[in-house]
Amino acid sequence: MTTRPKLPKADAAAWLALDAQLCFALYSASLAMTKLYKPLLEPLGLTYPQYLVMLVLWEADGQPVNAIGERLTLDSGTLTPLLKRLEAAGLVHRLRDAADERRVLIRLTAEGRALKAKALAVPQQVLCAAQCQLDEITSLTQRLKALRDNLTQASA
Repeated sequence: MTTRPKLPKADAAAWLALDAQLCFALYSASLAMTKLYKPLLEPLGLTYPQYLVMLVLWEADGQPVNAIGERLTLDSGTLTPLLKRLEAAGLVHRLRDAADERRVLIRLTAEGRALKAKALAVPQQVLCAAQCQLDEITSLTQRLKALRDNLTQASA
């Protein structure tokens, strides 16, 4: 049985300070990260959520919509408009799966594949802005993934 950590009683009120909140640190860091990405993605013609979709497709092209949604933890109501805008921009095609007409596959166009080369500069710019070494970013990313997984499991 796992024991839960307890807050020291003398410091309990201090844990209600905004700057002591993990949720606020994550929230404000996420806002800062999104703000950083905006000018980096403008030359690519992408918003941050569109960039995330493109990252998924650059890893593995031709994925069903539901697989993309699961990977990004986005529901279809959020993902469908993103995909429609990417299609209107000429970066992806939405195609019915020949094996199962109910499934929609997302495939990169030649322009969408070519955009990957332009996007290669983005992670380097983020690394510079973070003022961290690559091993620090790698470690932080792994720790945040573990935190995400633990929180997801706890809320299930």
